[in-house]
Amino acid sequence: MSTYIEICIKVFAQYKMLGEKAMEQLDENQLNWAPSTESNSIVLIVKHLYGNILSRFTDFLTTDGEKPWRNRDNEFISEKSVTRDELNFMWEDGWALFFRTLYSLTDEDLNKIVKIRGEEHTVLEALQRQTAHYSYHIGQMVYLAKICIDKDWKSLSIPKNKSKEFNEKMFGKAQ
Repeated sequence: MSTYIEICIKVFAQYKMLGEKAMEQLDENQLNWAPSTESNSIVLIVKHLYGNILSRFTDFLTTDGEKPWRNRDNEFISEKSVTRDELNFMWEDGWALFFRTLYSLTDEDLNKIVKIRGEEHTVLEALQRQTAHYSYHIGQMVYLAKICIDKDWKSLSIPKNKSKEFNEKMFGKAQ
């Protein structure tokens, strides 16, 4: 049986990969595109995830997850077009901190108390909160990428109308 921390590492790695596979299909203009003035581009979503990860997982067990130096509102402002290199830096740097923190935890840490904006959570609750938060935003990224790519989208799971072929490949017969 895998430990909860090992399961978290696996699940978050899968979500990270989904975000990467969506972003790989886009050019810089598409990464910076938003469907409306009230919507976020993939760049802004990554910028927000980066700010969230840095705030939550810097000194995760010992300081409030909402650091005084974080400027959350700025995460949703696009001052300029962001290059793929800048985007990749935020993505990789944030996830590196996140995974270092996860790898440092043990299942014995799961009942410890951490604070997020002064509210107490067990480590388990905080990780569940981040699972929901990060999967929500990565789902947005995938959806935006699909809109940009349209018919040229390379599916990240089972393509539309391909379930039968997928099942035959996986199980040797139609299900």
